[in-house]
Amino acid sequence: MQNKANFRESLKVKKQHQNISVYSLSLLILGLPFLSNQSLSLPLNREIAPRNFPTLSKKSFVADAVSRSEPAVVTIETKRRVATNYRNFSLPPNLLMDPYFQRLFGLPNLQAPQSRIERGQGSGVIFSAKGLVITNAHVVDKTDELIVGISDGRRISGKVVGQDLLTDLAVIRLDGKGPWPQAELGNSDEIEVGDWAIAVGNPYGLEKTVTLGIISNLNRNVSQLGISDKRLNLIQTDAAINPGNSGGPLLNSEGQVIGINTLVHSGPGAGLGFAIPINKAISIANELVIHGKAIHPMIGVNLSSINSNDYIVTEQQSLGALVVYILAGGPGEKGGLKVNDIITSINRKLIKNPQDVVEMVSKNGINKDMEFIVLRNRKKLLLTIKPVDISNFKIP
Repeated sequence: MQNKANFRESLKVKKQHQNISVYSLSLLILGLPFLSNQSLSLPLNREIAPRNFPTLSKKSFVADAVSRSEPAVVTIETKRRVATNYRNFSLPPNLLMDPYFQRLFGLPNLQAPQSRIERGQGSGVIFSAKGLVITNAHVVDKTDELIVGISDGRRISGKVVGQDLLTDLAVIRLDGKGPWPQAELGNSDEIEVGDWAIAVGNPYGLEKTVTLGIISNLNRNVSQLGISDKRLNLIQTDAAINPGNSGGPLLNSEGQVIGINTLVHSGPGAGLGFAIPINKAISIANELVIHGKAIHPMIGVNLSSINSNDYIVTEQQSLGALVVYILAGGPGEKGGLKVNDIITSINRKLIKNPQDVVEMVSKNGINKDMEFIVLRNRKKLLLTIKPVDISNFKIP
């Protein structure tokens, strides 16, 4: 009897353990208590309150910026006739074609100089509702025919109003009445290093190409890039500017034009692009439209920075611009400047480096006297110099 009682007790305990196991398993699976001997009504269709997720913009600031100015960005296709002579003989054509001359000198199959059509492509931006396009001078230089592609699909012929090789700028007037889209112009004097920079153009013929970067440097003089035949201070950017981008706009984050793309550094340190500040570009463009040319005041000197290796420099004189060359018959020579003079001030403003001289002469204009203070043999001298237009100057 005792054995039977013990057996019944063990079955009872075992059953309790099974119930506990089922209960534990239900907790693991459902996260809710579940009893095998008790029915529970679970809220399977519980109402869930909607959550308000923040709305994300589908457009970046780049897309918004580009949409404001892109309609005014144009493609410029050029044609120019180029004389060719594959043998490069500088002889009269009739003599080259003379069979006796060919046999005498053993020059068979010579041909008279011929010509071929050279095609080019660049970018530009419409800056006036009158159908005026600003671009680079090297894009349209010596062009016989040019076609401008508008963003709406129109292809319009154009005419070069004027070009300025010193600043690499040109203006094209579109044929027809329009209406023409017009880009919004910014103020290049307000940009800072680190600001966003967006380059728009048609590199390698790929239309409407956009690249993004920042302003890497300001007032980068072209002489620092080994370019001696230009007069420019450029905006430096790491936004990719490739062949075909020339003449296209450099935009800020608001979509305003702050520069005109002009060149890319392709040697060591590649990846640097340069643009002409829009304030300077529009100033030159207005001169081209009004006068057909740009005016560049000059005094006819070459200048160098002051450094401790210059034998004429004293401890007290470390600022200024050193005169290293004077153009014969130029305004500088006529005004009394001499080689090794140090220009310390112009019109009572301190001169720190050669760039200060260039900027002040440019702002002064032509045919207006300027007062120069120079240091010569440790003595200060006052000189009066009147700049002239570089295009009108003739070497005696």
